[in-house]
Order: sequence, then C-alpha cells, then structure tokens
Amino acid sequence: MVGINVAGMEETRTRSEAPLDATDERVLLTGFLDFQRDTLDWKRSRLADEQSRTRAVPTSNASLLGLVRHMAEVERFWFREVWAGEKFEQPMYHRTDDRDEDWNDLEADTGDAAYERWCGEVRRSREIVAASDLDAVFTREDTGERVSARWILIHMVEEYARHNGHADLLREAIDGEVGE
Repeated sequence: MVGINVAGMEETRTRSEAPLDATDERVLLTGFLDFQRDTLDWKRSRLADEQSRTRAVPTSNASLLGLVRHMAEVERFWFREVWAGEKFEQPMYHRTDDRDEDWNDLEADTGDAAYERWCGEVRRSREIVAASDLDAVFTREDTGERVSARWILIHMVEEYARHNGHADLLREAIDGEVGE
C-alpha cells in the first residue's frame, strides 16, 4: 500500500507525496489524503503486536492498534456509508455500548488483522472516489446533514493529520522512532 524510504529500515518503501504542481483538484485532494494514509502506515509499521497495543499516556486509550482500527472505521463510515450509501448489518468494532470500542477492545484483535481491514477499507474508498463526481452531495443517514464530496475528502485529510500527530508521539514512546 504505502511505504517509506528511510535509511536503516529492513524494507525499502516509499511514501507518496501530494503533487506540488497539481492543477487538478481530484489529484490534489487524493494526493494529500494518500500522503496522510501513508504516514499512518509508516508509523504503525515494523512493530510487534504487543508494541502496537502500547498506550503511551496512562490517561489515554490511544494506541497504534486502536488508531488503525479507528481509521478503518472512519474510512468505512465516510466513504462507504455516507458517500456510496452502502449498508452494513454490523458495525466494524462496536459490539458493545462503548463508544470507543475501536480504541478499547484490543484483546481479540491483532495488528496484522486490523491492518488488513484498514487496507481493505482504503482500497474500497479509493474505488468509490475514483468513480464519483466531486460535485456530489450526500445526506448522512444518522444526522440528516448534507455533506459534499469535497468536504469529506478535506475532512479525511484533517482526520488523518490529527491522528498522525498522535501516531508520531505513540511511536516515539514505543521505540524512539521519530520523523515528519
């Protein structure tokens, strides 16, 4: 999916960059979103399962495993449910009344399984966006609010960027790895 080209890593991977000279709005928006997705992939890569569960701050439920699970659910909600109108019988992670179950119920999951679910949601999101008109407007079934395709793309860049700041702090606390 993604990758980082950083000296000293066991694997050579490249992280996408948003094109600096893009004049096409779709290319620019999806480029920024893919850069943010790639950044999360970088931050969660090469960790043992137990490390991905590490909560760096005792008062927070944030972990890299929880973050990947959360972003899989966010991808599914905005692109599949809101944008494409897909219906799901069961939420991805919410089997209890815990609103933060994607962050909290980590015992029954693994980093690899959560990563594969996230990658699947990202692939489906990309398909939906590629086949759609950016002028489209959708109605959220849960609130009745109207949101545009452009708003969803910008919101997803913001969502990833905010959580990538958390991912950076989590990763630094786990093994000292830092990066932009």
